[in-house]
Amino acid sequence: MHPAKSSYDVVVVGGGHNALVAAAYLARADLSVLVLERLGHTGGAAVSVEPFPGHPARLSRYSYLVSLMPEQLMADLGLDVRLASRTAASYTPWTRGGRSGGLLVERPEGEATRESFRELTGGDEEYAAWQAFYGEVGRLAEAVAPTLLEPLPLERDLRGLVEERTWADVVEHPLGRAVTARFSDDTVRGVVATDALIGTFASLDDPSLVQNRCFLYHLIGNGTGEWRVPVGGMGAVTDALARAAVEAGAEILTGAGVSRIDPGPDGAEVTWHDGERERSVTGRRVLSGVAPWVLRILLGEGEDPGSKPAGSQLKINFLLDRLPALKSGADPAVAFAGTLHLAEDYSQLESAYAAAAAGSVPDPMPGEVYCHSLTDPSILGDRAGSAHTLTYFGLHTPAGIFDADPSAREVATRRAIASLDAVLAEPLAGCLARDADGNPCLEAKIPQDIEKDLAMPGGHIFHGDLEWPWAPNRSRLDTAAQQWGVQTAHDAVLLCGSGARRGGAVSGLGGHNAAQAVLADL
Repeated sequence: MHPAKSSYDVVVVGGGHNALVAAAYLARADLSVLVLERLGHTGGAAVSVEPFPGHPARLSRYSYLVSLMPEQLMADLGLDVRLASRTAASYTPWTRGGRSGGLLVERPEGEATRESFRELTGGDEEYAAWQAFYGEVGRLAEAVAPTLLEPLPLERDLRGLVEERTWADVVEHPLGRAVTARFSDDTVRGVVATDALIGTFASLDDPSLVQNRCFLYHLIGNGTGEWRVPVGGMGAVTDALARAAVEAGAEILTGAGVSRIDPGPDGAEVTWHDGERERSVTGRRVLSGVAPWVLRILLGEGEDPGSKPAGSQLKINFLLDRLPALKSGADPAVAFAGTLHLAEDYSQLESAYAAAAAGSVPDPMPGEVYCHSLTDPSILGDRAGSAHTLTYFGLHTPAGIFDADPSAREVATRRAIASLDAVLAEPLAGCLARDADGNPCLEAKIPQDIEKDLAMPGGHIFHGDLEWPWAPNRSRLDTAAQQWGVQTAHDAVLLCGSGARRGGAVSGLGGHNAAQAVLADL
């Protein structure tokens, strides 16, 4: 396929969910839009696949929950997508003094949550601290969330809306300070801390505060912090976005891996190869859905190994014939309904970070497990009711470990399963389904796989370290691109992906904000 024209108002490089959001908004505004996607399909990391031969189960292979995508954005684009709430927020198995139990956090929290804290800690003080902390963080989220679809606020404008202690705890000092000061139980501390470490390799005491920024993003989705399951799998979200873009008039070309972007005085030329020959078009504006590190290469600035992002996660997708029993005796349909925390006590998280920083695969391996099929059985096809999916997301598994040791993938996978087996009354292996060839239904993805499959440098799921979703007080906000946090060094080239200031996770914010900057200019 080749483009219908030689010149467009906007050319979008990459066909991930943010790129599709931008294309849909711009095409609905009657601009001519061309989307160029390297792979044979759109969706980027937000796709569904059937990875196990002989089973119809559609797994969200990479991105697995919808976090920050505002309801207003979904309404603007008329997306026919349903996001389902999980019936529990989290469950954290524990064993102390020969007793096995589990810390259950309901959604919404009720008496069972209070009793669960009491059983773990022996009193009500820790739950009171939990309620106070998350009440304060919730008010911070309520202040930040409405700004995400607006030009960047200045830091001082938001700070004035938030309690002084909350701002200090989340924005000014390493998060570990607040967690250890506000909570006394090691398990409770760990449950709080894990939201700071998803895809982020850092100590809770890291002075860069990268962990704080990750924590904030996990807590501000729609002002509630709730991460929801897309009914039909993650591919349902990006399929709906692609339909919205095409129905509005955008052109989408797949199999079009861009090799060069040449900015000029009135726009930019974009060059790619379609498998037969090199092609190029011009755009008054070019939006980049690829990581900023990759964009610099496309702009002719060369590779800079020293600034290349490095991801830190181990993703394992499983298909089970049934959910396993837990040592605590908890109903698996409750324990697996939300986020199941494994080896994520605060002390374990910090020990795992130290081990990984020294080049070793952590043991025990901290991670968390999600069972999407409890919330959305439709992803199982004709196996609904007779099978379940499990998604494991491991922390403190930086790309460097796997670069240094080819056996680290197998070791990390084995230790991830061991962390799960440690809380089960039966080995996970006995519950695993088998594919058509008799192999266990298990696929593991490390950062190197994500880079290979999706061209995300270093396999970093956020395209690089997250930034605060506001502008520093002394920022230059002269142009629309600066005001929306999507600027590059070239006026005609804007960021529209996870590398935008408010990008990261499945939110569509990068795409929305880039589109608004274009509409303010053209």
